[in-house]
Amino acid sequence: MPAMSTGNFTVKENSRVDFHSHTNCSDGGLSPQELIERAVNFQIDVLAITDHDTTSALSIARSYILEKNLPITLIDGIEISTSWQGFEIHIVGLNIDETHPALRQLIEQQQLARENRATAIGEKLTKVGFTEVYQQAKQLAGQGSITRAHFAKVLLQQGHVSNLQSAFDKYIGKGKRAYVKPDWCTVEHAVDVIHQAGGSAVMAHPVRYDMTTKWLRRLVLQFKAAGGDGLEIVLPQMNNEQRQLMLSFCLEYDLLASMGSDFHYPSRWSDLGRNLVMPEQATPVWQQWQPNP
Repeated sequence: MPAMSTGNFTVKENSRVDFHSHTNCSDGGLSPQELIERAVNFQIDVLAITDHDTTSALSIARSYILEKNLPITLIDGIEISTSWQGFEIHIVGLNIDETHPALRQLIEQQQLARENRATAIGEKLTKVGFTEVYQQAKQLAGQGSITRAHFAKVLLQQGHVSNLQSAFDKYIGKGKRAYVKPDWCTVEHAVDVIHQAGGSAVMAHPVRYDMTTKWLRRLVLQFKAAGGDGLEIVLPQMNNEQRQLMLSFCLEYDLLASMGSDFHYPSRWSDLGRNLVMPEQATPVWQQWQPNP
């Protein structure tokens, strides 16, 4: 893989990169400063922070890198929630201009949708018999984006479930008693806004959506038709069949490839940069960021 020059930096051949991570500005467990420190300790050269429907961590992380003179390059990113055929599909925007008016407007709309959904989830959990779940979830979220993960943490803290996944399986997952259908934007809208903001639109973790290969292919085709740039084809936990399927989609539909840990907090199963190796046949998404000669 040759070195790739972008507008602001060069991705060298042996660089360790991670293009999908979260902070406590959305549903991550670490502050932007703590995430940067962990990335440096893990010898990550290029890191994208891609919080859910917010870019508030970016300026904090950027200032911290400059203040400490840390050897890491930050990619400005975001993970936008969208709705498609009853599924919640996440589109990552990479190398974006976080100040672009169209992006700021979409973030405002998405945050309003998040707040309305969180209120409705809280009301349903109250009817189940749980108290002050919404208030505590808001407290956990702080100034960041409130997500179902915050509700899961509260249910765990209150002793209603034995682990975070059980909260989704029993109460807030799709089809469960406290599930609320989200009012997200469309895939097309997300891709368009990312492009307006000068970024690359990448479908996040396609293998994690609960759909058949036939439906996944339909999703990829519609994403491509909408102008989508690439697929996240490398994640820490993937089997060989999944890796081959994702690579085949990129090759068949002429899509770029991205990779990321989707890091939220330290765990035994996943961490920054773990098992992230780009297949030789794939064209990395950062090739799109090269300046015109």
